Amino acid sequence: MEDSVDRQPWVYERSADGSARFVLGTVGSNPLICFGINPSTATPNALDRTVTRVSRFAARNGYDSWTMLNVYPQIATDPRDLDREQREALRAENESRIATALGGQPRTLLAAGGGLIDSRTYLSSLLRPIVQLTADAGCDWMSLGLPTKLGHPRHPLYVRGDTRLQVFDIERYLRDL
Repeated sequence: MEDSVDRQPWVYERSADGSARFVLGTVGSNPLICFGINPSTATPNALDRTVTRVSRFAARNGYDSWTMLNVYPQIATDPRDLDREQREALRAENESRIATALGGQPRTLLAAGGGLIDSRTYLSSLLRPIVQLTADAGCDWMSLGLPTKLGHPRHPLYVRGDTRLQVFDIERYLRDL
């Protein structure tokens, strides 16, 4: 099934060596911006299962496009393969690309990392400045249904396709991490 939001021009930003992806999505004026933990191997016209689900949630909820961003941009199909310690230059570039993607606009953000934020100890500390960037832009955080028992926003692969977006208290989540 091809969704209309996937027939638009692509936004695709990655590192020169291909080891990190900063932005993947389609172009539109009202995007659903999804935050995962780290990117997998999805590219334009070769979406992985997670990004395919994000594009479908965007279409079903009235968004004309979607953007996939991540707390840490290192490409790894298994979060256990992420750097043991964050690379500062990669963190800084990711935050810069996120700020540019938001464009200072009050966007709808989908928290969608599941419990993967616990994969590395540094991931929760990387989320804090990202949340500040989004607060400065006046963004609203949502989740796919209710959080998990541990309070994490649900991952797109592990919810029904008709799951509704719900307000997500990102500040409370940060306090509880």
